[in-house]
Amino acid sequence: METMIEKAEVTLPSDHEVQVTRSFRAPRALVYRAHTEPELIRQWMLGPPGWTMPVCEMDVRVGGNYRWRWRSEKKDKEFGFSGTFREVVPNVRLVHTESFDPGTTGENMGDSPSLVTLTLSGDGVITTITSLIDFGSKANRDAALATGMTDGMEMSYQLLDRLVGERTES
Repeated sequence: METMIEKAEVTLPSDHEVQVTRSFRAPRALVYRAHTEPELIRQWMLGPPGWTMPVCEMDVRVGGNYRWRWRSEKKDKEFGFSGTFREVVPNVRLVHTESFDPGTTGENMGDSPSLVTLTLSGDGVITTITSLIDFGSKANRDAALATGMTDGMEMSYQLLDRLVGERTES
């Protein structure tokens, strides 16, 4: 039986990687849909309060591209990520590149694309996701961590908890 991880666990498997693990009370297929369908992504992948996601384009297939853009009207800031899917195994695994566009935030997450491996596992009631992000260098990893990215991920995961909870109950 799967163990529920109620807050994102962050580890540093190497000097160039970050691993984030989190569980949700929802079936794997729903958690996977929440990571691949734009109308669902826009409801939870928002980070701190006050941010919206005006751009969410997903072409979830090997060689397909995605593009995400966030905006804070209150802070007059925006930033984004884009990349290409390298591996797509529905309900099990997504592997994609990730390039950061600092937009107007002035943030730095390194100068080269990272590689993100998202793995989903579960027992039908609880789904655990593990995101392994390879930044390619310690400098890039540390720059990304300095932005508060893992805190933003947990804020988004709390919204995902709510989203999958509502859909699991209905």
